[in-house]
Parts: sequence; structure tokens; C-alpha cells
Amino acid sequence: MRKLLVVLLSVSMVSCKYSAEQAQTVVDKAIKAHGHDKLEHVKISFDFRGKSYSAVRKSESYTYTRTFIDSLELVEDVLINSTDFTRMINGDTIDLADTMVTKYSNSVNSVLYFVQLPYLLNDPAVVKSYEGTQSIEKTLYDVIKVQFKPSGGGEDFEDEYRYWFNQKTSMLDYMAYNYLTDGGGVRFREAYNRSERYGITFQDYINYEVPLGTPLDDVPEMFRKGELNELSRIINQNIEVRKK
Repeated sequence: MRKLLVVLLSVSMVSCKYSAEQAQTVVDKAIKAHGHDKLEHVKISFDFRGKSYSAVRKSESYTYTRTFIDSLELVEDVLINSTDFTRMINGDTIDLADTMVTKYSNSVNSVLYFVQLPYLLNDPAVVKSYEGTQSIEKTLYDVIKVQFKPSGGGEDFEDEYRYWFNQKTSMLDYMAYNYLTDGGGVRFREAYNRSERYGITFQDYINYEVPLGTPLDDVPEMFRKGELNELSRIINQNIEVRKK
């Protein structure tokens, strides 16, 4: 019995290692296909729902910004490495309660996270596994499961994601995720309206609502059957890419 347990454990370890290696290969190909290997050499900026965002990445750090007008005042949010948040109003830094720092940081980070997919799937906090293949709309996809380490994974580290990468193009065509904040929920996103700037692909998403508790692997079949309702559209406008 002891020898059998050792054998089973060894097989499991090899399987997990293979799964992680396969996932890494798929993600690396996708990053190149999207041109996201260039993100560390440029500044990206865009408008989303009436607010302006930007991201500047370096080898070991990154800076996100968000600016907008509120009650005729210029609000500027700066987030460095997801840990250092500053809010300025008309150029003056203001003090914020910890709860508001968390709220604003998460809001800025969320918008810029989705814009930089699949690049951010190589973040150190990401735990990737290869879940095999799945057909959506008669196209075959590599399925990647993503979870997060508690350390470095942010307050939402318990969220879980699925990404479907087109086997022919290596492009990210679909994603699904569940989240626990604000009562929890499940979402499915379909990429559309792709455009390219400086060799970098940007894409908008149709955002679908999924019944709470639905396993992420079951969502594509529900999409195929037309059982998902469109919730919103994630549209980024006035996209600019500038060399640093």
C-alpha cells in the first residue's frame, strides 16, 4: 500500500508539472501573438466609461493612472505596483481612509488588468494549469485555468479564471471568471472589435452574466445554446501607444 501511494504521488507530481509547463507554453505563445511582449517598452493610454487610464511598465515595477473630472475638479489616481496608491485633486494629494484606498486601488487595477491580458498571466502571483481542449463555435481552444497565490494575489486571490486560446491563432477569444466580492458572481467575456497599435493588439469584450454557482468549464456550452444574457460591453476608446 505504501509503495502504491508513493507511485500515485509521483504520477500526480509529474502530471501537475506537465500541466503547468503546457499552460506556460500556451500563454507565452498568446503573449507574442497579441504583441504584448512590447508592453514593457511603451506607455499605453485609453478612455473607458468617461475616465482616462494609462499604464507604464518597467522590468520590476509598473505605474497605473486614472484621471477624470468630478464636480469640476480634476481627480488623478496613481497606483504603483498595486500597493502604493495616491489620489490628487487639482494637483494636491489628499488623505484617504484605508477602506477608500482599497476601493480605488481595486477599481484602477481591475480596468487595467483586463486591458493587459494575456500579458499579466505571467505575473508571479498567477498559478496556471492546462485543462485540455474545448470546442466553441466549431473552433478548438486550449483551456487555461488560473488561480492566485495569497501572497501577491491581491484581496481577490480566491477568484478563479478560465481562458480559451484559439489553437490556430493563439489569440484570447473568451474568458470566464467567478468572484466573491459584493455577494459573488460569474461572468463570461467574448472578445471582439480587435485593433492594433504599435504591433500591440487591443480588444473589447461582450460581457455576459452567468448564473451564480455555475462551474466555469460549463459556461461555453451555455454560451453555445444562447442561455447567457449580455450584461454590458467593455469598450476602450482613444487608445494610444507611445514609446518610452
